Amino acid sequence: MAIEKVLIVDADVSNCSFLKELLRKRKSEVFIAESGPIALEYLRQHLFDLIISDLQIPGTSGLEILKTVKTQNSQTLVILATAYASIENAVEAMRLGAFNYLLKPFNAETIETMLDKAQAHIDLIQENYYLREEISTQPDRKKQLLIAESETMKKILSDVSKIAKSSSSVFISGESGTGKEVIAHAIHAQSHRSLQTFVKVNCAAIPTTLLESEFFGHEKGAFTGAINKKLGRFELADKGTLLLDEISEIPLELQAKLLRVVQEMEFERVGGIRPIHVNVRLISTSNRSMKEAVEHKLFREDLYYRLNVVPIHIPPLRERKEDILPLAEFFLKRLCGENQKPIKHLSTDAKQKLIQYNWPGNIRELANVIERSVVMNTTDLLEAHQIYVELACSVKEAPSYTLPKGITIAELEKRLILETLTREKNNRTKAAQVLGISIRTLRNKLQVYRDEQSLTLF
Repeated sequence: MAIEKVLIVDADVSNCSFLKELLRKRKSEVFIAESGPIALEYLRQHLFDLIISDLQIPGTSGLEILKTVKTQNSQTLVILATAYASIENAVEAMRLGAFNYLLKPFNAETIETMLDKAQAHIDLIQENYYLREEISTQPDRKKQLLIAESETMKKILSDVSKIAKSSSSVFISGESGTGKEVIAHAIHAQSHRSLQTFVKVNCAAIPTTLLESEFFGHEKGAFTGAINKKLGRFELADKGTLLLDEISEIPLELQAKLLRVVQEMEFERVGGIRPIHVNVRLISTSNRSMKEAVEHKLFREDLYYRLNVVPIHIPPLRERKEDILPLAEFFLKRLCGENQKPIKHLSTDAKQKLIQYNWPGNIRELANVIERSVVMNTTDLLEAHQIYVELACSVKEAPSYTLPKGITIAELEKRLILETLTREKNNRTKAAQVLGISIRTLRNKLQVYRDEQSLTLF
């Protein structure tokens, strides 16, 4: 964030011109007040990032200006300057909250150094504000989990290391709870932006009326309740990474504005006219089918292609069962520690139950199931009946059959295979995954049915 608005309070015209020239080189908007009443009027009308005031000015004093500023906005920085220094004045200025105290005359190098320090201080305040907000809304920060035993996830993690080295926009798709945010964090952590800020905005959780302000920030007085200037997530993520979580949920009217920012990396705050340039690496996520969203005119096609430069699809946990037990063991160890309990272990039957379950909630559901088992049981070995999965979810998703009297297991198996193939539009790979058998086994079964002349389409 730049030092945008500066007020110079000084009766010395040459000194004001000197400071104004230095500040304008930094593209700051500069206001000059040659007396106390003019300065107080400016303070009523504007919100300043920095005020440089002489200690002795007509109509009031620099200390009174400092008191007024700190009453209005404690984050505005005030630098007091004087040609008649005294220890008492310096001590009083710092006690009242002055950022610094300068002796006149000062040269350009002194002012440049002071402005650099003020800039760093403002950046730190904004970053700390964002981090406090994130911590208050997301108490669980332990999301940097990269455990992969399945070939699919190993391939994704290998791709992540390549993608991280670029600045291209990334679009991560997958069901809720599959770990899209974890992958986004991994891309940032392995990139050249890793020392900069990682900023997240949950597009689905923020009311539509506030989304534009969250994205781009707003000026003081931009709308009812905007009592101070606020930086948006794009500005906070400057030189870092911005995660647009569940991007498919933003309204169409805001998508047009977002397209311009993605293309030009330039925007104005709500209620502002000054263009703000940023350098942000964008990562977007969605649990919806973006192809369907585009086809149904719910998402702009041009914006989607801008965001979807490098696509990553994370498969659901039921399609990478090799990852279930390693993840369960990880959560088990971590949650036992967090709950001050001895390390527990999973019995063979418990492991089998975890593998056989469909996991509609994916990794997030797995973590919750393990946590409940840890909290509710005192035994060191967790048995199958102590793994509390939501069986209703599995029953709901399972096909419903009315079994004729005397039907054989072989005939029942055939019906299940054929119905699954029909439901998966004859995609044998998907059908085999749903049935929990290998593609080779499925081909063998179909060959038997063909030989029996049970099939006409295969």
